[in-house]
Amino acid sequence: MTIALHDITKTYHMGDTTVHALAGVTLAIAAGELTAIMGPSGSGKSTLMNILGCLDRPTGGSYRLDGEEVAALSDDKLAVIRNKKIGFVFQNFNLLPRMSALQNVALPMVYAGVDKAARADRADRALAVVGLEARKDHKPNELSGGQRQRVAIARALVNDPAIIMADEPTGNLDTKAGTEIMEVFCELNRQGRTIILITHEPDIAAFARRVIHVRDGEIIRDEKR
Repeated sequence: MTIALHDITKTYHMGDTTVHALAGVTLAIAAGELTAIMGPSGSGKSTLMNILGCLDRPTGGSYRLDGEEVAALSDDKLAVIRNKKIGFVFQNFNLLPRMSALQNVALPMVYAGVDKAARADRADRALAVVGLEARKDHKPNELSGGQRQRVAIARALVNDPAIIMADEPTGNLDTKAGTEIMEVFCELNRQGRTIILITHEPDIAAFARRVIHVRDGEIIRDEKR
């Protein structure tokens, strides 16, 4: 298994109020799966993704990633794991407006200490994977929403992670662009990457071979197709 969660809980304290965002989640995701996590607003699906992506730690329980217990690691060690193993794609693209597509894609490699020539070469290849090599010198405001999301996917790929996590990746796109983005994810999955999607859209979840339904911090249904 790539991912194994056991009895994961997450509690937030907001003033005098205690919020139980996750209430004992147990879940395994194997290498090479294309999985969608669905649920209404406030269901805990984004909290679950943050824990799966090592962006946050659980309050309790066990999380083993490729056999390594990561639930209680320090911030620095979690950052190393994220940089090596996980790529992220978000609804709002999170591209820097003054940088070209190529520069945006190369940015994670700056933090990883990759030299300039290698950054340019790898960013070029990542943009080619998503079909945007011809637009590499364009800035985000010169690209359509679908093209901006392709740049974000290329950025997620550039450090060659085994896992891609996407939080509502089609939420700001029209139906045609959303379908095209999902076809990109499906192709990456066919190449062997583990893809985890957070979505509230049934037509987007339909691209996945497995759909996990979350409500009130618990998994209420796990469908395999």
